[in-house]
Amino acid sequence: MTRLSSEQDFLTLIDRYFPSSNGHVTLGRGDDCSILHARKDLCISKDLFLEDVHFRRSYFSPGDIGYKSLAVNISDIAAMGGQPKGFALGLIIPVGLDAGFWDSFFKAMSDLAIQNDMILAGGDLSRGQYLGISVTVWGEPADGGRFLSRGNAQPGDLLFLHGTAGMARTGLLALEEMGTQAAEIYPECVKAHLRPAMRVRAGLQLGRSQQVRGLMDLSDGLARDLPRFLGCCTGSVGAGITLSDDLLHPEIITYAESNSFSPAEHAFQGGEDYALFGACTPDSFEELSRMIPGLIKIGSITGQSRILLNGEEYTAKGFDHFS
Repeated sequence: MTRLSSEQDFLTLIDRYFPSSNGHVTLGRGDDCSILHARKDLCISKDLFLEDVHFRRSYFSPGDIGYKSLAVNISDIAAMGGQPKGFALGLIIPVGLDAGFWDSFFKAMSDLAIQNDMILAGGDLSRGQYLGISVTVWGEPADGGRFLSRGNAQPGDLLFLHGTAGMARTGLLALEEMGTQAAEIYPECVKAHLRPAMRVRAGLQLGRSQQVRGLMDLSDGLARDLPRFLGCCTGSVGAGITLSDDLLHPEIITYAESNSFSPAEHAFQGGEDYALFGACTPDSFEELSRMIPGLIKIGSITGQSRILLNGEEYTAKGFDHFS
C-alpha cells in the first residue's frame, strides 16, 4: 500500500490533476494568496463535507467523495444563476488513506471541475482524526444574465423544480439500511445521493429570464428549504405544493410504500437532491419550460402564511444540521 507521506506528496498529486493558473486565476497555487481577475461581480459560497456527518466511507467510494464534495458547492453557484469559475480546497487528512484513495478522489473532483471549466486556486492541508473537505467556490453571472436571490416572489407566482425531490433521501436511507446492496434495488436513488447531477446550464438560462423571481438549490429538502424561500419574500406569504405520484420517481414510491409511509411526504422531506427550486411569473412558465427541458411546476405562492402539501396543511419541520 503506497502512502503519501508528506505535504509535498499531496501537492504533487494535486498538480497532476489541476492546472495552477488560467485567464481567471493569474497567480495560482504556491504563494501566500492567489490572484483572481474578474470581469463581473462574483458570488461566493463555502461548504463542509465531513466524514460520518455528510458521508460514510463504508458506501462512498473515494471518487464519490471527491465528486460530491465539489458538486455541493457547484450547486450553490447554479442556484444563483451563476457560472462557477474556481474554488479553494481545504483537506483534513486522517492516517491510513493510501495513494490509490487520493488518486481516485482527485480524479473524480478534477473531472467535475473540468466539466465546469473551474480552476483550483489554492487551499490548505492538515492532519486530523477524520476525513474532512472544505470547499470555497465562486462564480459569475452569464453574459446577459444576473444573480438570482430568493426574496422577490409574490402571491400568484408559480413554483418549479429542475430536478427531483426525494431521490437522494431514498438513496441515503437505503444505503444506511442495506449498505452497498441498496444500489441493486434503488440504483437511481443511490446514484442521486452519491453523485448528484449538476444543473449549471439550467441555472444560467433561468438567470437570463427577467420573469424568474427567485432561485435556490434544494439541499435540505422542500420541508426545510420552502419556508426559507418564503421567509425571504416581502409580506405574509405561503405556498400550495402538489407532489402527485406522476411527479415522483418510481423508486421513491416503492421505497415509501415498502416502509408504510406517504411517498409525497417522504419526497417533501427530501434532502441533498440539489435540484433547482424557484418561482416565476405565472404567464412565463410555459416559455421557460420550452427553453429548459425538465422544468416541473409543483405549486404556487399564496397570500396565506401556511404551507399545503397535496391540499393538506403541512407543519412538520424538515432537516436541521443541529437537530
